[in-house]
Amino acid sequence: MVYVATAFIALASVLSVAVSSPVKSRAVAQHTGRGTWYDAGLGACGFTDSDSDPVVALSVGDYGSGQNCNKWISITNTATGATAKGQIRDKCPGCPGDSIDMSPALFQQLGNLDQGVLQVAWHFD
Repeated sequence: MVYVATAFIALASVLSVAVSSPVKSRAVAQHTGRGTWYDAGLGACGFTDSDSDPVVALSVGDYGSGQNCNKWISITNTATGATAKGQIRDKCPGCPGDSIDMSPALFQQLGNLDQGVLQVAWHFD
């Protein structure tokens, strides 16, 4: 009986530590920069996309060696609050750091093509 009581107390103390331990949330790195649009086609990730696909080209620095290919990002037009999701399929040699180039279909979810340039915030999903 003493053994059962000791085991119960040990189990209860382990559970109380597990329940009281805070869960750490993963911080999401937010990027802010310029959002432009381009005619999609064969991208640096090796896939051919069309203008109607929600695809994104990252700046050379953010693209790196292609480790972000096929990842999805969430994008917000900081002026209007409009949001959209895009898949990384290309790199943009002319984009400054943290700026992105989007297919026409994706850009139009955030603004009008005639605008040409939007201020955007984005993060990896």
